[in-house]
Formats: sequence, C-alpha cells, structure tokens
Amino acid sequence: MGQPDRPPLIADAPGRWARAGHPFFARIYARLSPAWERRGYAVRRRELLAGLAGRVVEVGAGNGLNFRHYPLEVTAVLAIEPEPYLRSCAKVKARRAPIPVEVVAGTAERIAAESAAFDSGVVSLVLCSVSDAGAALAELHRVIRPGGELRFLEHVRADSPPLRRIQRLMDASVWPRLTGGCHASRDSATAIQAAGFSMERLHSFRFPETRIPFPTAPHIVGVARRT
Repeated sequence: MGQPDRPPLIADAPGRWARAGHPFFARIYARLSPAWERRGYAVRRRELLAGLAGRVVEVGAGNGLNFRHYPLEVTAVLAIEPEPYLRSCAKVKARRAPIPVEVVAGTAERIAAESAAFDSGVVSLVLCSVSDAGAALAELHRVIRPGGELRFLEHVRADSPPLRRIQRLMDASVWPRLTGGCHASRDSATAIQAAGFSMERLHSFRFPETRIPFPTAPHIVGVARRT
C-alpha cells in the first residue's frame, strides 16, 4: 500500500535528527536478517504486534521487518530509523505493507511528534543500541497517549552471572562499534518500568536456542501500559 493521502505525521528529518550511519553493519544486518526471520524471529514479531490498532509509532524500524506483520486494525505507522541504508530498505517494505507506513529519519531520543499522538509504540531490537535508553523511553512515554501500549521485543541482560560477565566484557570491548551501537547487557524491562510504563505481559526466551547460549540470546517480548 502506498503512503496515506494526508499530511505526514512528521516531516522527514535530516541533519541533526539523524545520528551517524553504520553502513557496514547496516548491510550485514540487512543480509543476515531474513535468515533469522526464517529461524523464528518472524513468529516473535507476529506475537509482538498482535492486537494492535489505531496510530502506532515504531522507533528504530531498521529494514522494516515488522511492517508485514501489523494487523489491519492499525490505521497508520510512523516508522523512525536513523541509519540511511536501513531506512532505504524500510521504505521499500513500507510500499508493500498491508497498512499505511511512513518511514522517516530521526532518533528514538527525540521524536518529532506531539505528546499523546499515538495509541501505541513499538521497539524491537532497539533499546540495546540507542545512545540513551532512558531518554528514548521517556520520549515514547510522551508521545503514547495515557492508557496506550508499548510493545517490546529486545535482547537483554542475562540471568546467569557467568553469561552476564561475558556480556559486560563485550560491551566494554569493540562489540558496540562493530554492531551499530549494540550493548549486550542492558536491563530493558527495568528501564521500561522506570520510564513510567506498567508491565502487563513479559515472556522470556532465548534466540537462537543453542546448547551453549550466545551472549545476546536472552530475549524478552511483551506489553507495557503507559500510565
């Protein structure tokens, strides 16, 4: 479906709105992500988005892998992505989406939209890589209406102390620079609640499921309510 016949939710935001690109990582991610979808991530994305309706803001939309999973009850999606290459991929997927999707440049930490403008917000594999997770979640709290939902799908800090130590070592090494700012040891569930959201549903799982877990295997998916 093409762009909705109405003024844009926000203007495409060049310059100061877009953080520095990660062209090498972006191309690797775009190349590898379809295989991850086939191995099970697509199922998690459907779980993430099931039941949504109305106007939605998705921050860190990446290459647009969520778009095809949005329910038809969603009337408009504002998809914000700072990385130029991934944003160009997302725009292609937006044209094929079953609902109206507008892809713009911008950052999670500063969303150019009015307060309470959206019924729901979506983050998937985003809170690990934003420069300031607290600021990003505060912005989502601002632009989601009272009583609206935040849907999240994130890899998170491990429960196991040995794996947690490995995550911290990764974060202190070259890992964030190689992976577009990703941090393995963030406690995103606690950060969501600290930003003023009330946790309604949270499911923990590992991806990929391997005998020896990869440091970024611990994941959560769920729903929090904007209070």
